[in-house]
Amino acid sequence: MDYKAKLTCGDRDNVSSGNLYMSAAMFSAGVLGNLIALVLLEMRRRRQSPSLFQVLVTALVITDLLGTFSVSPLVLASYTQNRTLMGMGENGTVCDYFGFSMTFFSLATLAILCAMALERYLSFGHPYFYERHLRKRCGYITITLIYLICILFCLAPFVGFGKYVQYCPGTWCFFDMVPLETKPKVHVGVYASLTLIMISTTVVCNLSVVYHLIMMYRRCKARVLTRRIRVYKRSLSMTEEVEHLLLLVFITVTFVICSFPLVLRVFINFMGRSNESYGTDLAALRLLSFNSIIDPWLFIILSPSVLRFLWRKLTLCKPQRPPEAPTFPREKAFPIGPKLSPPNPPMELQNEEVQRVDKT
Repeated sequence: MDYKAKLTCGDRDNVSSGNLYMSAAMFSAGVLGNLIALVLLEMRRRRQSPSLFQVLVTALVITDLLGTFSVSPLVLASYTQNRTLMGMGENGTVCDYFGFSMTFFSLATLAILCAMALERYLSFGHPYFYERHLRKRCGYITITLIYLICILFCLAPFVGFGKYVQYCPGTWCFFDMVPLETKPKVHVGVYASLTLIMISTTVVCNLSVVYHLIMMYRRCKARVLTRRIRVYKRSLSMTEEVEHLLLLVFITVTFVICSFPLVLRVFINFMGRSNESYGTDLAALRLLSFNSIIDPWLFIILSPSVLRFLWRKLTLCKPQRPPEAPTFPREKAFPIGPKLSPPNPPMELQNEEVQRVDKT
C-alpha cells in the first residue's frame, strides 16, 4: 500500500480504530466552554457598551462554537455506526462537507485572531487613527469579509483546485495534503502561505503591543508624583489593556501550537519528500481540532472578573504587617504660634478679690 492510501484510508467503509468516549468528551468540553464564554460576554455587554475588541472576541467564540457543532456530531455518528465518512453518504458528500468545515473554521479562527492582534496594534501604535476611523462597524465588516474569503477558498476543491479526502481512521476529512496534480498543489500552497502569514502577523503585532505597554508603564511611573489623578485614570486604562493582551496572547499561543504542526506538514508535503511520516500527518491534523475546545476555556479563565478574584486570593495569602502609625516632630506636625496670655477675669471677680485683700 502506498503512502497516500495508507494516510487517507479512502477505500475503507468501516472505522479502523479510535475512541468514542474521547471524542464525546472533547465535544462536550467544547460546547460547554463556548456557551459559558458567550454568557460572560453577554453579561459584560449589558454592563457596558461593547468595544471593537469585544466584538471580535464574540465572533471568535461563535466561530469556535459553530465549528464544534459542524464536525463533532459527524465524528460521533461515525464511531457509533462503525462507518467511515465516505461510507455515510453517496459520492463522498459527507466527507466533502466535513473537509469544507474543517478548512473553513481553521482559516476563519486564525483570521479573526489576526484581526484582534491588528486592532490592539492600531490602538497602541496609532491611537489617533484608531480613535478617528475604527468603530464597532469596522469589526462587523471585517468578520463578514473574513467569512466570505474563507468560503471562497474552501469552495475551490469543488471546481478542480484541490480535493477533500478521508484520513484514517475514517472519521476525518481534510483537503489533500499530498497532491500530485498542479492545481491541487496550488491550493495547498496558498493555504500554507496564508496561514503562515497570518500567524507571523499576529505574533509581530502582539510583540509590538507588549513593547507599547512597557513604554506606557514607564511614562506613568515617571509622572506618578506630579499628576496623580491623571496617572490613576491611565493606570485603569492600562489594566484593561493588559487584560485584553493576556487573553489575546494566550489564545494566539494556543492556536499556533495547534495549527503550526499542520502548516509545517503541508509545506513539507508541498515541496516533496522521500521519507513519508504517516503518523505525524495524522497527529498534526488531530491537534488542529483541539483549538476550538481550548479557546473558550482560556477566555473563561482569563476574564477580568476571574483574574481579579485570583489576584485577591493571592494577596490575601501573603502575610501582611500591620501599618505603623507615623511619628512626626511636634513642631513640624503642629506649628506653634505666638503665646497668648490668659484672658482677664470679669470685673465682679476683680472687685471680690480686692475686698478680700482689704479685709485681711
